[in-house]
Amino acid sequence: MDEQGGTVAESRRVLTIPNLISIIRLAGVPVFLYLILVPQEDGWALAVLAASGISDYADGWLARRLNQTSRLGAILDPVADRLYILSTVIGLAVRDIIPWWLAILLPARDAFLWCLVPFLRTRGYSSLPVHFLGKAATANLLYAFPLLLLGDGTGVVATLAKVFGWAFAIWGTALYWWAGLLYAWQVRKLLADRERRAPALDGG
Repeated sequence: MDEQGGTVAESRRVLTIPNLISIIRLAGVPVFLYLILVPQEDGWALAVLAASGISDYADGWLARRLNQTSRLGAILDPVADRLYILSTVIGLAVRDIIPWWLAILLPARDAFLWCLVPFLRTRGYSSLPVHFLGKAATANLLYAFPLLLLGDGTGVVATLAKVFGWAFAIWGTALYWWAGLLYAWQVRKLLADRERRAPALDGG
């Protein structure tokens, strides 16, 4: 929440329920990597991924419901999403469940966007608003990874999980990069504006 939607104090709050959930989500990243790589306890790893997905929805819903949106929360939520994506693709690639080109392609998009941050700062922005396409891409990937992990086996369930997992992975990767290119286009619009502070962007 900002000066137009509430008080500055509200936007700078740290100790909120949604922020606590996001911090717990972040703490689950190394736990997931340990479970998938060391003991290879896929059931528990799936449980951590499922809990992350549920809590991702819960923290946003609670932030709006309890009027506890904050600048910290706006940072923690996408950071947690990206760390889960990064840790999952690394874990699945090490286990030979997905090819390394896919494990490189997804983080490469985030690296590309990080390169745009210095240009954003010249227009008074530290980041761009998350839009629906980016959220849809992340949702597809967070569905894909548990299914691909579940598909690392034999039997009907594993086969179906692999098929649906790859469907979500392909769509998610395409949308992930499409969203990245849309962010880049928004940055171009900002840089083309002659004023130091650009007008509000489309994007939702």
